Amino acid sequence: MSATAHARIHHWRFTVDDYQRMGETGILHEDDRVELIEGEIVAMPPIGSPHGGRVNRLTMVMTAAVGDRAVVAPQNPIVLGIRSEPEPDIAVLRPRPDFYIDAHPVAADVLLLIEVADSSLQYDLNVKVPLYARQAKGARLN
Repeated sequence: MSATAHARIHHWRFTVDDYQRMGETGILHEDDRVELIEGEIVAMPPIGSPHGGRVNRLTMVMTAAVGDRAVVAPQNPIVLGIRSEPEPDIAVLRPRPDFYIDAHPVAADVLLLIEVADSSLQYDLNVKVPLYARQAKGARLN
């Protein structure tokens, strides 16, 4: 057998800290449409007008509904464990005096997550919803 037949392919799974350092050092830019999901950096599709409009409407409706009892965070990061930092379309978060300036929210801060699935329904249902459910279950147990 050749040397390549014994070679193993290794996948590097990034942590949230790795991912955030990539942003701080300029490897990833603020305008890059990416998320960290289970250690993989995933490119997200561009936000089309219908998607943007739906997120805008949901943001307005949710903000009016919760008032100052919660923070409505559209398309902002949520730290879920050590290997995931998705940016759900809408997150309704427990109120915090700093409005999450000092640190991104974690699973225990989340009251509700909403994904608007124009073109990403299968990905959202098969990857993101199970991730959210596992983290929600873990947050309830802690």
